[in-house]
Amino acid sequence: QYSVQRVQSAAGVGGDILMETLDLFLKYIVVPICAFVCMIYTKINSHHTEIQVLKAQVEATKAAHDREFKEVRSNFARVFEKLDGIEEALRK
Repeated sequence: QYSVQRVQSAAGVGGDILMETLDLFLKYIVVPICAFVCMIYTKINSHHTEIQVLKAQVEATKAAHDREFKEVRSNFARVFEKLDGIEEALRK
């Protein structure tokens, strides 16, 4: 009977040590790693959103630039047509 009580108390102490070790492991290893992973995930999502916005801005700027370039080209063509007309009128 005496040895049974001794074994039970020793198992209880071992269980306490195991629970304490598990608690420390969770507090100082698992939780910080989870927090770090969550932080990285949030940053990656915000960067992904910012990249998509920048891509959309670049596309809009490129489209506007192309449109303005076509306008300038057509205006120059009209100016050269008028100059050709003036040159023909002066030669007559």
